[in-house]
Amino acid sequence: MENEITRDARNVFLQLIDESKLSAGSVVVLGCSTSEVGGSRIGTSSSMEIAAWIYDGFYDMLKDKGIYLAAQCCEHLNRALVIERQLANRLQLDIVNAVPQPKAGGSSATTAYSRMDDPVLVEHIRADAGVDIGGTMIGMHLKETAVPLRLPQKKIGDAFVAAARTRAKFIGGARAVYDENLL
Repeated sequence: MENEITRDARNVFLQLIDESKLSAGSVVVLGCSTSEVGGSRIGTSSSMEIAAWIYDGFYDMLKDKGIYLAAQCCEHLNRALVIERQLANRLQLDIVNAVPQPKAGGSSATTAYSRMDDPVLVEHIRADAGVDIGGTMIGMHLKETAVPLRLPQKKIGDAFVAAARTRAKFIGGARAVYDENLL
């Protein structure tokens, strides 16, 4: 099961990066229910082991590409996000004081906190793309114009995967001409 979950997580993030055209400096929000991945209802069976397997599939790849991760905590921490302090400073985000735990923040956020170089929590971010593993509702953390992605990898473990990228808003009406590179 470990190898399958790690492989599937890697596939999801490779597909997301490709379809979203993410580059260095981009921000990806991740919402992940390890309970759902393991076959249980969200919030009932948090698993640090499953979280580690998932992060083994993508985390180093994101770092190598210079793509920032924003790991969403569960509702016990008001869906705050674990990010690198460097990103919080760059985006001028207010840092909040909490340290995620498996049963208060979730195993995914706890794993992110342990793997980041200088982790902090913030309440809000406007990410360029996102992955939702198990129905965690990440939409509040995406930029305004989100475009759903239909990734070939539809599940990790027993959890369904939803993904989105964002694009610049269209303005100007019927006579406007748009930059194809921003679609």
